[in-house]
Amino acid sequence: MKLHRFVTAAAGVALVASGAFAQSKPTVAIMYFNDGAIGKAHEELAPLSKGIADLLISEMSDNAGIKVVERDALQSILSEQKLATDGSVDKESAVKVGKLLSAHHLLLGGFVTDPSGTMVLTVRSVKVETGEIEYTANGSDKTANLLSLVHKVALKMNAGLKLPDIPKQVGETRAAKDEKIPFQSVMLYSRGLEAKDKGDKAGAITLFNQALASFPGYDAPTKELAKLK
Repeated sequence: MKLHRFVTAAAGVALVASGAFAQSKPTVAIMYFNDGAIGKAHEELAPLSKGIADLLISEMSDNAGIKVVERDALQSILSEQKLATDGSVDKESAVKVGKLLSAHHLLLGGFVTDPSGTMVLTVRSVKVETGEIEYTANGSDKTANLLSLVHKVALKMNAGLKLPDIPKQVGETRAAKDEKIPFQSVMLYSRGLEAKDKGDKAGAITLFNQALASFPGYDAPTKELAKLK
């Protein structure tokens, strides 16, 4: 009788646990992006490997129906695992990172620019549990319109993965605000992220302040500066 009660109780706990998991929010992790540019352009745009990932994290975080892994958590895992932080991590290692971050979906991809100043951004999602490619999206725009490009690709990924909808008003508000942020401000912010991850606190603070000075309403460097105080 006691054994029967124990088994029944254990089964009940298992059912509750599985039910809780099923009802939990989908968790999305976003890897750094591979810089496909060559020559001088590659060196100039390299900081966007982290900058674009950070932008996409912010975009996807507008969706209250999912959980998005913070960039600092990703950086911590990459450092612990001694993996590349320039977007060149292979899929197998990326899936390992996704599991360590308890993510359901892992987004990774790359960007490339052409002489006319057009950027092509490609993002693919890997189902962490199986390692299979779930969905791929891409978009192109002038490099100067980077934030708008990331916004469009984020909406494609959200729809393609059949995640809960991002409220229209939230998306429109972000798009309107992002249109005002100059590309140079994004580059300064991206360089600040690089400096921060290298342990150059003073350099990071300087770059974040420069990004904020170039566009006083820029939330991202304000948040990073608060973390470094």
